[in-house]
Amino acid sequence: MDLGVITEMANQVTVSTSDHASVSSISLFSALLCGCIVIGHLLEENRWVNESITALLIGLVTGVVILLTTKGKSSHILVFSEDLFFIYLLPPIIFNAGFQVKKKQFFRNFMTITLFGAVGTLISFSIISFGAIILLKNGRSLTDIGDYLATGAIFAATDSVCTLQVLNQDETPLLYSLVFGEGVVNDATSVVLFNAIQNFDLVHIDGTIALKFFGNFLYLFLASTVLGVATGLLSAFVIKKLYFGRHSTDREVSLMMLMAYLSYLLAELFYLSGILTVFFCGIVMSHYTWHNVTESSRITTKHTFATLSFIAEIFIFLYVGMDALDIDKWRFISDSPGKSIGISSILLGLVMVGRAAFVFPLSFLSNLSKKFSHEKIEFKQQVTIWWAGLMRGAVSMALAYNQFTSAGHTELPANAIMITSTITVVLFSTSVFGLLTKPLVFLLLPHKGLKQQMSSIDDPTSPKSFLAALLGSVHGSEIEEPTSIPRPSSLRLLVTSPTRAVHYYWRKFDDAVMRPMFGGRGFVPFIPGSPTEEPSVHPF
Repeated sequence: MDLGVITEMANQVTVSTSDHASVSSISLFSALLCGCIVIGHLLEENRWVNESITALLIGLVTGVVILLTTKGKSSHILVFSEDLFFIYLLPPIIFNAGFQVKKKQFFRNFMTITLFGAVGTLISFSIISFGAIILLKNGRSLTDIGDYLATGAIFAATDSVCTLQVLNQDETPLLYSLVFGEGVVNDATSVVLFNAIQNFDLVHIDGTIALKFFGNFLYLFLASTVLGVATGLLSAFVIKKLYFGRHSTDREVSLMMLMAYLSYLLAELFYLSGILTVFFCGIVMSHYTWHNVTESSRITTKHTFATLSFIAEIFIFLYVGMDALDIDKWRFISDSPGKSIGISSILLGLVMVGRAAFVFPLSFLSNLSKKFSHEKIEFKQQVTIWWAGLMRGAVSMALAYNQFTSAGHTELPANAIMITSTITVVLFSTSVFGLLTKPLVFLLLPHKGLKQQMSSIDDPTSPKSFLAALLGSVHGSEIEEPTSIPRPSSLRLLVTSPTRAVHYYWRKFDDAVMRPMFGGRGFVPFIPGSPTEEPSVHPF
């Protein structure tokens, strides 16, 4: 037989074997995802465990089984990749967060959220970075200033999923809005900081480089936000003008999904913050685009985005749990396990100190600007906000892999120590702090009477409240603007009630300019058999 034919047959066998191995890995991972969902549902009422911790623990158990099966050669089915995380798993989570958020409550606390998410993250980043320089320098775990600053950015990224799963958006609107909003802005700030650190020469840092660093940081924030808003408005305009629902609901849903994902990819293409871009794209789509589609498209998009986000979250925690036992990384520190534990303890302590250093002082500053007591952040709420940000998750893991590994593998002992320390902090904070989240929240925030808090500020135009609105019998409940908000008649009122004043003028501009152009509730051209609004409620 010809040698070329033999070689070709061998290659085909190799490819076939590789394909079969990939299919086997994906099948097993899919089965594990199903198991996480079922077990998470069974433990839904459990006081201690939530779905994130369930997925993490299942990942750890699976990793142990794989280690035993392969005789210590591997602990995971797939290799952790920051590209997989940032390109495929993170966008649906962040977009759904913006798409489902109650906009009134979010923007009413926007200044406080920005204060916590941006300024607070910078404070936490500074404390962790300088603390690492002081406490880890003698251990020679890090080699240059860039690694220390990158460590600050890595551990400044919070993961408040466990807390948000316990808090109720209707019962504690202020607290939920602050924890949720700060988490999104915090992730964006951490990623922007991390990218800026990698792009600047920090060895010969001076005043000019520091100024450029700060200017680049502001540019990324503003440009990312503008891109997200522009993409969301474009989707609203296209769907409103072409009205795909007259022909196919599938086209409406497909266009919304692709435009949302395109906003994230464009941000990454232009080296902006995809997290901020896709988040604000979700907010704009929920305010304009979602109201321009048919009723069936609304229900479909609402559940599709929520489902994709849910699966991505479970995928990430399962992924992290399995990869935490990667034997190659732990082999490097087998001679000095105490050193890794010590570094992990130091980093965890810096995280707790850095978190407290901005939550309580910034809460005090925020309360000074609040006129009414129900708008102020109480001490128990401050403790909950501090606790919510102590957990570290997939963003920290992804950034650590980006900084200290190559294609998911570690070859230097110092880098291996940082990776294992990050894994230890993520596992400890998620499992221990996460397990204590429910009891702590129930202790600090008893649920009796919470539903009465600010129930009038519910956002009825959010996709999340769509099904509830369908069950209501009073059409007046759909009115967005509370009648209790007075028109600012003087500069003094504008200063004493800036949030209400800005909201009033925004609603006036939105009704006069934005909605007639981009659509939205009450501004969709009536076509028989299309969206459910009555013809009489449309001004056009």
